Amino acid sequence: MSSNDDGPAFRIVVDHLGQGIAMFDASHALVLSNQLFKDLLGLPEQLVEAGTKLSHIIDFLTARGDFGKGDLKELAQVRMAQIQDKHVGLTERPGHQGQHLEVRTDHLPDGGLVISYADISSRIEAEHELARVNQNLEARVQDRTQALTLLNSELERARAKADAANLGKTRFLAAASHDLLQPLNAARLYTSTMIERAHGTDLARLAQNIDASLGAVEDIMSALLDISRIDSGALKPANSVFSIRELLRKVRVEFEPAAAEKNIKLRLVGADSVVRTDRRLVARVVQNLVSNAIKYTPEGGSVLVGCRKRGGKVRLDIIDNGIGIDKGQQSLIFGEFSRLEPGARIASGLGLGLSIVQRICSTLNLQLEVESQVGKGSRFSIYVPEAQKGEAPIAEPEPAHVAVNASQFLGKQILCVDNEDDILDAMQSLLSGWGCDVRIAKSLKAISQSSTLEGWIPELVLMDYHLDQTSGLDAIEWLRQNVGGHLPAVLITADRTPQVRDLAAARNITVLPKPVKPAALRALIGRLT
Repeated sequence: MSSNDDGPAFRIVVDHLGQGIAMFDASHALVLSNQLFKDLLGLPEQLVEAGTKLSHIIDFLTARGDFGKGDLKELAQVRMAQIQDKHVGLTERPGHQGQHLEVRTDHLPDGGLVISYADISSRIEAEHELARVNQNLEARVQDRTQALTLLNSELERARAKADAANLGKTRFLAAASHDLLQPLNAARLYTSTMIERAHGTDLARLAQNIDASLGAVEDIMSALLDISRIDSGALKPANSVFSIRELLRKVRVEFEPAAAEKNIKLRLVGADSVVRTDRRLVARVVQNLVSNAIKYTPEGGSVLVGCRKRGGKVRLDIIDNGIGIDKGQQSLIFGEFSRLEPGARIASGLGLGLSIVQRICSTLNLQLEVESQVGKGSRFSIYVPEAQKGEAPIAEPEPAHVAVNASQFLGKQILCVDNEDDILDAMQSLLSGWGCDVRIAKSLKAISQSSTLEGWIPELVLMDYHLDQTSGLDAIEWLRQNVGGHLPAVLITADRTPQVRDLAAARNITVLPKPVKPAALRALIGRLT
């Protein structure tokens, strides 16, 4: 450090500022400087002596190349002009050792200058590193965003594909159920006719057994269709309050004959509880579990169906002393078409029952438990929400065969339209047995080209929904235009969607689902005619 006038304290301060400091007088002669000024600029000793001209220092730095390549005189003049410009107080430039130097020029009132140099290499490097990190981070964020966008697109396509598959499955099952319910409808109409005409005889009892079997087939088909609707979100559970006693009474009626055939003791106990859930779907669960219990219990065994209160829920138990299920295989029994080897040897089946049970329990949010031991039996339990205090059960009317009054429908003129010959024949046999004057047709074309309506006006039309050339709703409208707008009509269909019911209701047409139950048909005829 050199100076021509400085005190010891001031010099100590200047030496410890952490910056290279040089002070010049009004003639740009060096007054004082510190060691860091000399080191940062790499100046020789003679250029930091007091009295050294600023121009000499600039000439040295220019010659060394600190201000770049070019004419040395011009470069020196540019640098001197920057220093003398009072508007340029702060600049940055590279140092002779590759540093980044921040140069600050302050003009003193007497015309002198104070020039300070700071090595900002670490700050510049940190800024560059931060920029690189930000750039990498932005690139990573962009990559992740693109990946997430792609994944979301793939998930959306997969979801749309799954929804389409579910919808397609639902439509397929709906179409298949219609085709399967057609012959089933005809068969149940025939058996109903047999029951009524052979009342009290062995033939009537045989027909009742056939009708019960056909009813079981109908229940299975309905269950499959309902489960398909649940999977696709098209079917919503309908909760109601009902008595377990009522549910178990139907279980007894349905399964006592099968149990008796295998000499199995079917016991139903503890049935005083009242619950709130979907009555029909819970009935499906119990039916499937009881059916399995009887199926896989050897002759002379026992099946117990009962309930116990557990907190705010009722636990429905189906317990048997049958073949049991190995603990390692219990997770497999709920798969579709899954049948374990011991059970497959004992009884036939498709392996859908427990799959349906699990799906219904999941849909109704019911806990399902299984306890089983090979050779000792099984317990299947579901936990059903108990009804709130004061909620009374709503009894479901029990279907029954009602004897027909021979004169009740005598002479009633009824037109039946269906594109299936078997159904027309079965319907004609049933209605004729009730004393009705029945005429049949397969289509509107058949009616218009024949003498079906000559001298004969129907009091009621029973119309199938799916005809070959038109819908049953349009066919009813045509008949009303030709016979009279007051013509009562019943639309008979296996299509159970709300859309069909809404369309029929808008045209004042009653809907009767297939397979047709004679008691329901009889009630409708009596009401509409």
